[in-house]
Amino acid sequence: MIRAVLFDLDGTLLDRDSSLKRFVDMQHQRWGHCLGHIPKKAFINRFVELDARGYVWKDAVYQQLMDEFGIQGATWEELLEDYVSQFHQACVPFPNLIELLKELQQREIELGLITNGFTALQMSNIQALGIERYFSSILVSEQEGLRKPDHRIFKVAAERLGVAPEESIYVGDHPMNDVQASREAGMRAIWKKHEYWESAIHADAVIDDLSELIGVLENFIDIESSK
Repeated sequence: MIRAVLFDLDGTLLDRDSSLKRFVDMQHQRWGHCLGHIPKKAFINRFVELDARGYVWKDAVYQQLMDEFGIQGATWEELLEDYVSQFHQACVPFPNLIELLKELQQREIELGLITNGFTALQMSNIQALGIERYFSSILVSEQEGLRKPDHRIFKVAAERLGVAPEESIYVGDHPMNDVQASREAGMRAIWKKHEYWESAIHADAVIDDLSELIGVLENFIDIESSK
């Protein structure tokens, strides 16, 4: 029986690629007195490149940008603080997010969220999306002292939801951190496709859009019923 669905945040519920570009655009405007000499497109493209899909923390990103673009009139620490305090203003959800969470809640499915990152930043992003209230349990790696792909964080999340890993589905975009790791914890894994990755060979199912998840869930239930 499937009793819980757990999600990754960045790249799964939060369209981080669009959000990041939107934030950098906004920051370029806000800090025009020190960034205005840099063509906006060049600043956005270089930021995204240095960010490496979120796997490089922004202290290193801003220090590199300072050097490359000769930024004056602000310190990298000030720009970093602007990122931490303002990124949530740029958050873009993937289509059909709220509709999906409402449908799962109506089906009395327990909902959880597991994300790597800094607690304050990730919680502000979750709140900006308006989805905090749908989740019975939210685990952020900094707060938990565990980080994906450590499969223990998935087991902790299932325990807090009061379900067994075998009764849970995890949905994420990273083939190793989300798909492989959740399966190692005993969950079924759904890969939300991302153009950066070619495939996720360990996935139990693949979706392009969040709206497809209900169909996958029903298919799993049908398979279980036929056994």
